[in-house]
Amino acid sequence: MKKAHFTMPAPMTRLPLPDDNPHDEDLLDAYSRAVTRVAEAVSPSVVKIEALGPPTRGPARAPDERRGEPQGSGSGFVFTPDGYILTNSHVVAGAQAIDVLLPSGQRHHATLVGEDPHTDLAVVRVSAPDLVPARLGQSANLKVGQLVVAIGNPFGFDHTVTAGVVSALGRSLRAQTGRLIDDVIQTDAALNPGNSGGPLVNAHGEVVGINTAMIRPAQGLCFAVATRTADFVVSRLIQHGRIRRAYIGVGGQDVPLLRKVVRFFDLPHESGVLVVSIEPGSPAAHAGLREGDIVVRFDETWVGAVDQLHRLLTEDVVGKPSTIQIVRGNVAKTLALLPVEAKAPNLRPRRR
Repeated sequence: MKKAHFTMPAPMTRLPLPDDNPHDEDLLDAYSRAVTRVAEAVSPSVVKIEALGPPTRGPARAPDERRGEPQGSGSGFVFTPDGYILTNSHVVAGAQAIDVLLPSGQRHHATLVGEDPHTDLAVVRVSAPDLVPARLGQSANLKVGQLVVAIGNPFGFDHTVTAGVVSALGRSLRAQTGRLIDDVIQTDAALNPGNSGGPLVNAHGEVVGINTAMIRPAQGLCFAVATRTADFVVSRLIQHGRIRRAYIGVGGQDVPLLRKVVRFFDLPHESGVLVVSIEPGSPAAHAGLREGDIVVRFDETWVGAVDQLHRLLTEDVVGKPSTIQIVRGNVAKTLALLPVEAKAPNLRPRRR
């Protein structure tokens, strides 16, 4: 009988555990260094903004008390050496006075240069020495998944740093005025009340967004206005103190159109803007629009929603003879219209 020969199996190769990988620690160190570098570079530019309401009734105990009671606070950042600071419009809305607290701890009175509630951006200015301006970057170069850092003053905790990634690009966010803010950055870098107006920064230490909102009670759904929007708005706020937009005096809502109406008038959209109200004496009233009309075109652009119409009412059409096409019953009409400059919305202040 032959003896059986057994071959011992080769020892199994042990898979490396995460702790055994020498690269993990290096990656964490690189991530930490990136966040630390950004925080050190940008934090000297970040300020706390306090909005003051009506003065205290009765005799003031100190000179500053005559400036008013605090009604809310937020964040902002210096972006020029001569004291221009960018923040959110809702941080300073309705304020009778504005104070800025610098990283050095110095408090300065600020003047409101201009604000644009439709994009939730505002510029204030302080007169102070040795300011450190932050660098504005190109939000157009951002990619989903890219590291970003948010710096601000949530709940009054000065210069709080949170980090995350760009979750999505090209979002739209509705401003307090009802208009949509386009080209909004979505991030999971944690934001809380008080972060509003602070910078969202890339790994190169460049500001790519202005933190503006979070969705409560959701986790990790935070939004920032892109610097591509801020570039346009800020230059006009510094020059003119406002953004000029056109106004026609129509209150409308989106409505679906009957298929036979779409086919009969050869419309590219299956929806339009139903006119639900008209301001007396407005351009729409002078043009002959009526409640119940459905707007389907403005000048050469077809309109299928209220937000599309808003985007067309820019400063370029202020005082420019225009046309508006409507469907009234079974008839399509084209009316002559002369848009005028919109007045600044009167927003009620709210706590930040």
